[in-house]
Amino acid sequence: MQTELLETFLDLCETRSFNRTADRLGVTQSTVSGRVRALENVLGCRLFHRSRAGTGLTTEGLRFEPHARALRQGWAEALQDTIGSGSRAMTLRIGLQRDLTDHHIGDWIRQFRSALPEAAFYIEADYSAQMCADLVSGALDLALLFTPKPQPDLHFETIGELGYRMVATFPTTLTGLAPECYVRANISPAFSAAHAGLLPQLTSAPVSSGQNATVSGLILALEGAGYVLEDTAQTMIETGQAYAVTGAPRISQPVFAALPLRQRHRPLQRRLVTLLRAHFSAIAPHK
Repeated sequence: MQTELLETFLDLCETRSFNRTADRLGVTQSTVSGRVRALENVLGCRLFHRSRAGTGLTTEGLRFEPHARALRQGWAEALQDTIGSGSRAMTLRIGLQRDLTDHHIGDWIRQFRSALPEAAFYIEADYSAQMCADLVSGALDLALLFTPKPQPDLHFETIGELGYRMVATFPTTLTGLAPECYVRANISPAFSAAHAGLLPQLTSAPVSSGQNATVSGLILALEGAGYVLEDTAQTMIETGQAYAVTGAPRISQPVFAALPLRQRHRPLQRRLVTLLRAHFSAIAPHK
């Protein structure tokens, strides 16, 4: 069976729209219709019905959906297992939220290599939504992210948190900070909600960014203030680049491990998650 038939079917299960699926897959609507017909011919039954209310799954379509997900994941695993890793027995593909790439990543990789000497590791930095999509497609084996995107094929676990502190290039208190000097860190929806609840007067800052390195760079370039990772804040303070903002609350950001649902109990994946959880516990920031 052609894998694009499964991809088209599963995308339609999500969108319930031939037009939207065509846009998302970058093909024409007639191509989507043709793929559905081809799949229905293979299975010998109708998978979708159309009405004025939209596109829906037939009973047979509902029954086929979990099998389609399993087939897609099985194909992704088969491809991964046949990709060469040199002399290594396997390659593990790990996605990291961009702010985590500067956060003890060397320590993690040393631990991974010590625990799994037979494996090669590929590390990729990205944002949560894309990493969730890559896990579903089989492009990643594990991801550390800030914003879980619930999907039937994915499993999420909380493994720790990061702390963010407000710094400024000049001595100031929170009450004395002018909003026009503020660079707002837009790390994740959860972070933004916490920020809005604690600091409503600073939610409409003129400049914002979703990446720690960019926020810290903007603070220095604009001679302003903003939230950065605690490690980054400590370095900026110790090197004389910034000051801690008196009275500014600490904001925490939960970190989640995400992995394909079918792999959540596998010994290899459990070992990696256990290592990561222990690491976050050991480096838990002071509150």
